[in-house]
Amino acid sequence: MFEPDEGVEKKIARRRELVFIILSGIFLGTLAVLNILGLSRQIDFSFSIGQWEIPFVVFVGVLPYPITFLCTDFISELYGRRRANYVVWVGLLLNIWVLFILWLGGVLPPRPELGPDGLPDIAHPNFSYFYIRKLTGMATAASMIAYLTAQFVDVQVFHMLKKLTRGKALWLRNNGSTLTSQLVDSIAVILITYSFSDAIHIHPGETIAHGLFILILSNYSFKMVAALLDTIPFYIGVKYLSRYLHLDPNQEFGQKNR
Repeated sequence: MFEPDEGVEKKIARRRELVFIILSGIFLGTLAVLNILGLSRQIDFSFSIGQWEIPFVVFVGVLPYPITFLCTDFISELYGRRRANYVVWVGLLLNIWVLFILWLGGVLPPRPELGPDGLPDIAHPNFSYFYIRKLTGMATAASMIAYLTAQFVDVQVFHMLKKLTRGKALWLRNNGSTLTSQLVDSIAVILITYSFSDAIHIHPGETIAHGLFILILSNYSFKMVAALLDTIPFYIGVKYLSRYLHLDPNQEFGQKNR
C-alpha cells in the first residue's frame, strides 16, 4: 500500500501555514493602517457628466479597506469558515490594541494642557499626535462595531452562497458576500461616526440626511467597484493557491470551481 512521503507532507503543511500567515498579515496590517489614517482626510473624486455634478467623497481609510474582504474571502475559500472567523476576532483585538496604545501615548508625561476639544494649542509640538489620536480614536471606536458586523456578514454570506451553489459560481460568493458586507459596513461606520463624534462635517446649506447619504453612497460605490475588480485576481489566486497548497476548496461537494 502506498505511504505518503512524510517530507512532502511537512513541506505542504509549511506552505499552508505560510500562506495563511501572509493573508492574515495583509488583513491585519491593512486594518491597522486604515484605522490610524481613516478619518484624517476626505478625498473628493466628484465629477461632472454634462450639466450634472456627481458628488463622490470618501475618507482616506476606505482606500485599502476592500483588501481586507479579499483576504477573508481567500481564507474562507482555502481554509474554511472557522479560520476566517478567527482572523476576524483577531482583527477586533487589534482595534482594541490600537485604542490602548493611543490612550497610553496620550497620558504618559509630559502631558500638554488640552482644550475643550481634547487638543493642545496648535503651535504645540505634540499637536499632530493628539489630532491624529482624536481622529483615530473616533474612527476605531466607530469602525469596531461596523467592522465586526460586516466581516461576520461577509464570512456567513460567503459560506451560505457556497453551500447553496454546492461549490459552483466562485464569482457569486466572492462578489455577493463582499457587496453585502460592504453595504452593512458603509452604513454603519458613517452613521456611528456622525452620531458619536464630530469627525463628519455637513457643508453649509446641505441637510444632514443628504450629506450622510452622499458619504454612504460614495464609500459604498468605491467598495463595490473594488469588489467587482477583484473577481479576476480572486479566481486566479484560488486556482493557483489550491494547486500550490494541495487543497480542494470544494471537496465536500465533490466538484471543482466554476
